[in-house]
Amino acid sequence: MVASKIKKTTKTVKKKTMTKPKTSQQQRTKIVCISHKEDADGISSAALIRQAFGGDSVLVDYPGQMEAIQKVCADEKLKSLYICDLGLSKKNQDEFVDLLRILKKNHVAVTYIDHHDIDPKITKELEKIKVKMIHDINECTTVQVYNAFKSKLSDQAPFIAACAAITDYMEDRPIGSKLLQIYDRQFALINATVLTYNIVGHQKDPDYLLYLVEELADSKFPHEIPNTFEFAQIQVEKLALIIAKVKKGMKTMKNIGYMEIMDSGASGAVNFVLGLSGKDVGVAYKERVDHGIYAVSVRGSKSCKIHLGKIVNILATELGGSGGGHDKACGAVIPKPKIQTFLKEFNKKLN
Repeated sequence: MVASKIKKTTKTVKKKTMTKPKTSQQQRTKIVCISHKEDADGISSAALIRQAFGGDSVLVDYPGQMEAIQKVCADEKLKSLYICDLGLSKKNQDEFVDLLRILKKNHVAVTYIDHHDIDPKITKELEKIKVKMIHDINECTTVQVYNAFKSKLSDQAPFIAACAAITDYMEDRPIGSKLLQIYDRQFALINATVLTYNIVGHQKDPDYLLYLVEELADSKFPHEIPNTFEFAQIQVEKLALIIAKVKKGMKTMKNIGYMEIMDSGASGAVNFVLGLSGKDVGVAYKERVDHGIYAVSVRGSKSCKIHLGKIVNILATELGGSGGGHDKACGAVIPKPKIQTFLKEFNKKLN
């Protein structure tokens, strides 16, 4: 919805610049946050940025990440851009730097907030062009947003950050754990779960995801948002059915359990694959027919000592896709013909 508005605005501005000078810095008024749409950390980051600075939210998945940034870069009204919870891969990192370099030349303030592993070379490039980087692999993105801008945020903001830390399995980290201690643990857990199930279940409804951002920015608890409990119950029932399907359809290699998911999201099934396989790494993948790719989710057990995000980043790029993420939770997009090669090579690298 927001992306389409930006596109329309861009066309209008281009028509005007045929007869008028380019938009001056004084005329730049738009604030935009581009954030990850597939989990609570991305949605919550967008909500806290909106609460602190106002502006529009653009929610994207990884395949649509660069296209969204390109559209925003074309908007001559853009004054400030925040990019949250969108990790980079070897496939897109150079293009990412080039796009932000253009924005900085046009005097747009750019802030990049993330917790995924990033190539040190790219960090230096972003710092060189004076992009404000808030980056810590030890805290989820929402916690970092809260910590950086808490003076501009409401009393509700630490709770939203704590919920995001829970859903990203980072509630035991230094700042995240302190935020969680403020609240009753079970109260936080149930709100984090309700929020997650509503996000996962509405991935094909961008208007609803933006509605969640607005409600959280207005200091609502997830359980206060209308119908969230009811919808979470529907999602739980669907997940219960997945357990039996995973038991029946899951396969294993030496180091991984894996399964193609047909009728639900890969991220919802991958933890079942991990647990039921008895392996240290679980992989679930689902075909995205519209893109000719597989969306892949990877999870590692506590005993897994290898940084899965780094391996997936390199391997996915070699196969013409992209990927990356945390040490024990990451994802990738893999061209459809290469999925079996990905599984076999990934299994080998875990040796």
